[in-house]
Amino acid sequence: MRKPLMAGNWKMNKTVTEAVSVVKVLKSSIFDVTDVEVLICPAFTALYVVNSEVNGSNINIGAQNLFWEPKGAFTGEISSVMLKDIGCSYVLIGHSERRQYFNETDKSVNKKTKAALVAGLIPVICIGETFKEKEQSITFEAVEKQIKEGLVGLTPQQATIIVIAYEPVWAIGTGKIATPDQTQKLHIFIRKVYSQMYGYGVSQKIRILYGGSVNPTNVSDFMRQPDIDGCLAGGASLEVESFIKLVKYSK
Repeated sequence: MRKPLMAGNWKMNKTVTEAVSVVKVLKSSIFDVTDVEVLICPAFTALYVVNSEVNGSNINIGAQNLFWEPKGAFTGEISSVMLKDIGCSYVLIGHSERRQYFNETDKSVNKKTKAALVAGLIPVICIGETFKEKEQSITFEAVEKQIKEGLVGLTPQQATIIVIAYEPVWAIGTGKIATPDQTQKLHIFIRKVYSQMYGYGVSQKIRILYGGSVNPTNVSDFMRQPDIDGCLAGGASLEVESFIKLVKYSK
């Protein structure tokens, strides 16, 4: 049985003071939730303080990015070792905005994934087709390429640990969404590709999240799909009451 994971990606939002204010409310509102794993990913500047605030609670902390080297002359970068040291347990890798604005590739995703795993972080690997790929009817081909190139070369144990987040790029922050049925078909396909790489047993253990304009109104429809194991929310995670409703979705 895969435990659902509700993750909030705050992107480049919230000062330290704002972040602490949010997590205080979140912590007191979901302290009794045991059937859903909760993850928030604040900006780098807020990670240490937010982790101190949620320490001992049922809220996990993740970073939004990392570099693949553990240390060195890489000005402006953050390593997996540093993230682990300040209390992170997860890290987002390959988000479409990183791919779009910072030229991240499947090759860099692969290197970052392996670095995260070595440090003891759980990578949340973001994949998904662009609007152009959708219009060209090559969604499945695009997703397959991202999986096969971004997640190649893992050990069986590592392959079981990771989380995949399917986020159709055309649905992120646009208000447009894939239907639950369409998303379920993509998640089945993702498991099939992963099974070809690492075996059926591994493919049945990994969690596959959906992201792309998820909100309190539609979250339950997605979560009723058997192969959707949680959501990665952007905008809906910035308002604490909204994110609480995602965590406490109707089953």
